[in-house]
Amino acid sequence: MKMVDINCDLGESYGIYRMPWDEAVLPLITSANIACGFHAGDPATMRSTVEKAMEHQVAIGAHPGLPDMQGFGRRSMDITPQEAYDMVVYQIGALDAFIRSYGGCMHHVKPHGALYNMAAENMLLAEAIAQAVYDVRPELYLYGLAGSALIESADRIGLRSVSEVFADRTYGSDGKLTPRSHAGAVIGQPEQALAQVLRMVNEGVVVSTEGLAVPLKAETICIHGDGEHALSFAREIRALLEAEGVMLSAAGHA
Repeated sequence: MKMVDINCDLGESYGIYRMPWDEAVLPLITSANIACGFHAGDPATMRSTVEKAMEHQVAIGAHPGLPDMQGFGRRSMDITPQEAYDMVVYQIGALDAFIRSYGGCMHHVKPHGALYNMAAENMLLAEAIAQAVYDVRPELYLYGLAGSALIESADRIGLRSVSEVFADRTYGSDGKLTPRSHAGAVIGQPEQALAQVLRMVNEGVVVSTEGLAVPLKAETICIHGDGEHALSFAREIRALLEAEGVMLSAAGHA
């Protein structure tokens, strides 16, 4: 039986500015990546999101990003590997305190936005992030773009990696995500997203924007919690995979 995780980026509200889907999405996913206060999130949001995720028995991960709330962590920054290491350690620690206060255990770490994309290609940043996770807690999983430098770095140091694919993003022929600044980077049609998910899970390939079948490893599927169609995508993707006989579970939770 095939097994796959469905993850979603959550806890990205800030103060009075609220993401509308967080609580409704939780019963539909198997792991949650919770913002840690740099690109989004605040202490109250972190606490409440941890509490709700534990109520739904969803695996909880830290979602560390760049310190850029105005740009939602999606703008690249010129940072050193040491700065990346320090940012990741700091943010893991912040979320871990809330998880421990509820008697839970952190499951994984998934970098956010530009930090994620930078580490997918920059081996020095990837190594720094993987080392940060390993140094804090070597039993954690590290989520990264399938086939990326982040996955390679995790595997090299003995950190457990989880290869991630995206339901609502298009891919180039190099296996990288289409930059959000490009037209067609985000998939808005549920039918297209569902077809992409099915092929990634069943065949291990994604069709690029150039029409090429690109091989990839699909261990976890990301749904963006801030997306306009996040809730409907989550419902339809879960129903599709269950109908296909796919077991839905976070890594290590089967």
